[in-house]
Amino acid sequence: MTVFVKVKSIGKRKNVLDNIPYDIPSEILSLRQLIEAIVKIETDNYNSRGVDNRLLPYLTEDEISEQSNTGKVGFGNIYNEGAANNEKAVAVACIGYEDGLYRVLINDIETGELDEPLSIKENDVLTFIRLTFLAGRLW
Repeated sequence: MTVFVKVKSIGKRKNVLDNIPYDIPSEILSLRQLIEAIVKIETDNYNSRGVDNRLLPYLTEDEISEQSNTGKVGFGNIYNEGAANNEKAVAVACIGYEDGLYRVLINDIETGELDEPLSIKENDVLTFIRLTFLAGRLW
C-alpha cells in the first residue's frame, strides 16, 4: 500500500519534506506498527547509503538547486561507519512518541495511543510533527 509522508516542525511554516511516497504493508493495525514500518524503511535507506569515500567531494549545479529547494545544501556524508539497528531505532521512535516529542496525523486527524486500532487506506497522507520545547530563563 502506498501512503504519503510529510514531516513538519512546530514554528516553521514550510514542510521539511513534501509528500514523500512510502510503500508500507497493508496489514498495519496500530500506530506502533506504522511507526515500525516507517522506521525500518528509513534505517534500511540509511544503511544502503554507505560511507562516502570521494577524494574531492563536490556538488553539481543540479544537486545544489535540488537541495536548495529543501532548505539545506550539503554533501550528505555519513561519518559513522556503523549500520543503524532497526530494533533500537523502532524502540527509540516509540519512546519518543510516548514522551510527546512528535505527533502523527493521518489525513489531518491526530492519532491516539500507540496500540489503539488504526485505519490506513491507500494514498493517505501521514504527517509527522516534531514538537519543540521552550527552554530558557526569565532574566
